[in-house]
Amino acid sequence: MSYNRDHGRPGTSPGEAGRPRRRLKTKPLMYLLLILFAGNLLWFIAWLIPDNPGGNEEVASVSGKEITRQEWMAAMEEQHGRETLLELVNLQVMETAAKEYGIKVSDKEVDLELAMMRSARDGSEKTLYSADEERMREKVKSQLILEKVLTKDVVIKEAAIETFYQDNQALYDIPDSYRTRMIVLQSTEEAQGVIEELENGSSFEALARERSIDTATGSLGGDIGYVVPGQSTIDAAVTNAVASVETDKWSEPLTMADGRVAVITVTDKAQGQTFTYKDVESHISRELALEQLPQSVTPEAFWQEFDTEWFYGE
Repeated sequence: MSYNRDHGRPGTSPGEAGRPRRRLKTKPLMYLLLILFAGNLLWFIAWLIPDNPGGNEEVASVSGKEITRQEWMAAMEEQHGRETLLELVNLQVMETAAKEYGIKVSDKEVDLELAMMRSARDGSEKTLYSADEERMREKVKSQLILEKVLTKDVVIKEAAIETFYQDNQALYDIPDSYRTRMIVLQSTEEAQGVIEELENGSSFEALARERSIDTATGSLGGDIGYVVPGQSTIDAAVTNAVASVETDKWSEPLTMADGRVAVITVTDKAQGQTFTYKDVESHISRELALEQLPQSVTPEAFWQEFDTEWFYGE
């Protein structure tokens, strides 16, 4: 699986969804992100439906005019139904393809992909925020099945694999990373006030949405992704502090380069890993094979092969 480089793949589809030496693929990550969003939406819809099959229950009203559950569900289906069903069908298509072609994906392969996503530090790791670990692993596994099916007949010479590894060895030396939330404020005094609220039991995420003057991260509950000490894309005050903040605790006020003040919390620590040539040999082989394929494809290219039909027709 790859992270910021478009790769060629044969076929077409009706619903196609930082590293200096190699630009790794982004489409698989966008695909994963859509799956996660769609899956969560589907779960929510499924949770709503059983309570009132008739759909006439009032869920809101404006000046006495009611909005029914049926109207609500119809609006959600119209906006998101096709994408949700598409992702579910594609997951099943990939499971079928794995059985048909004898494709297996090991836990170690999934570990490598997740570790590389965390270390990408280009925004792609935000895919990891959308689900618990088990669910995320399922999505990564599905993408790996697709890539293995596409490259099963492509032969890559050992020398090419070794050269890639030597040239890009740093890609597979993954440092510790810390999933971090941040509240940005105008002054140390405001930051101290936020810390007092945290000590009194307030939610860090809620305070970030309410108080942070950095609207981009504040709207996400302060989530800035997995941060590595010394990371150049994040303010040095933050990257220098992450390793010393206990999980689910918070920092003292941190004065950033622009004069603003941040309070950060660490919600998860991902242990660094070093992957040997043997660990990544098949990964590299697949990367190089994907580069040789002529055009882009998603699981829909396999629908006809596995006799796939769905509600939306062609």
